[in-house]
Amino acid sequence: MTGADDRVLVVRGSREFLLEPGATQETDLGVLELPEDVEPGTVVETHLGEAFEVRRLRGPDLFDHLERTGAPMMPRDIGLVVGHTGVAAGDRALDAGTGTGVLAAYLGRLGVEVTTYERDPEFADTARGNMETAGVAGTVDVRTGDLTETLDDFAAEFDLLTLDTEDAPAVVEHAEELLAPGGFLAVYSPFVESAREAVEAARGAGLADIETLETIQRRMDFDDRGSRPSTAGVGHTGYLVFARFRPQFGSPS
Repeated sequence: MTGADDRVLVVRGSREFLLEPGATQETDLGVLELPEDVEPGTVVETHLGEAFEVRRLRGPDLFDHLERTGAPMMPRDIGLVVGHTGVAAGDRALDAGTGTGVLAAYLGRLGVEVTTYERDPEFADTARGNMETAGVAGTVDVRTGDLTETLDDFAAEFDLLTLDTEDAPAVVEHAEELLAPGGFLAVYSPFVESAREAVEAARGAGLADIETLETIQRRMDFDDRGSRPSTAGVGHTGYLVFARFRPQFGSPS
């Protein structure tokens, strides 16, 4: 039996399809019929003899193939979350503001057990389908609802708390009740005012190692005249607030 976990990318030039083994895909170069036992690294041909390469789905490919319900978190921001918190396989994460589910999918593909909340039922349904596409439906639990209304259901069991919601400060106030000792908080916001509110909530909650980073990334252009940052595109994506729950153990000597 095949499923979302078995999906592969079938690529030729700018043409790219995400397909399950045994699937049929019509293209401008003919009809592709994938074998049931297709493997990444092989080459398949259309009925017109045009070759396509089979590749394994990787994290960055999710941005092209997940169904979007809004602006997903960008790789640069996800990289900061993973790098600053050290989240890894076997950890547990609580997430709010699922949206498209890109962050949850990335964490799930790292082997993290994720519980994520999305208020909009249609967005939540789409996110569940995206978890199937990403092959992490077994590790990412997409729940429909408001995390602030279910905080009493959890007790100091998460290694990471990630928030991408307007009411993030209200959740941050309960961070020490949600995070295991040594656990991390990461709050994403497109606006600096919201980031400041998250910082103030983290201070009020007694969290440690609080820092705020603005994510700015510039592409470089190289040509015969020289090298310089690209003038195209917007380098800024948002602000990330990080903090850590470091409860005091014992007493000073």
